[in-house]
Amino acid sequence: MKPFNIVLVAPEIPQNTGTIGRLCVSTDTRLHLIKPLGFSLDEKHLKRAGMDYWPHLDLAVYEDWDEFLAANPGAIMHFISTKGRVSYWDIPYPEGCCLVFGRESSGLPPEFYERYRERLAVIPMEGKFHRSLNLANAASIVLYEALRQSRAASGRMGEQ
Repeated sequence: MKPFNIVLVAPEIPQNTGTIGRLCVSTDTRLHLIKPLGFSLDEKHLKRAGMDYWPHLDLAVYEDWDEFLAANPGAIMHFISTKGRVSYWDIPYPEGCCLVFGRESSGLPPEFYERYRERLAVIPMEGKFHRSLNLANAASIVLYEALRQSRAASGRMGEQ
């Protein structure tokens, strides 16, 4: 089992997914993509952002959310959204958990906000103008907090 999982629900921008793929390879994280995708997986922008990391990516692709749930029964999931009420800093990230992100233009599917309301977390933004962060940046921020917590809990802080 991978230490962590990033789940992208209907991502639209290939460069973001490519960058997140590179992040996943660098952190031994599995990337899950939930269709529909706003691009082809063989698209040059996707591979350019992922560079030579893409062939090493642990990738799973699902036709829809139900297929993802069936393939990952009992998964602990945290949904990152601007509609979250608790900061991503204030939640525990057990190893193996899934960090779930929505599409770039509209976030998570509307029904997720009710269905998973207790699992919604936000990245605090205090600037004058903000809607949301770039998807790849958001995934990096939250994944590295999960990795930090994991290393602190295991006494491995500072190790590589």
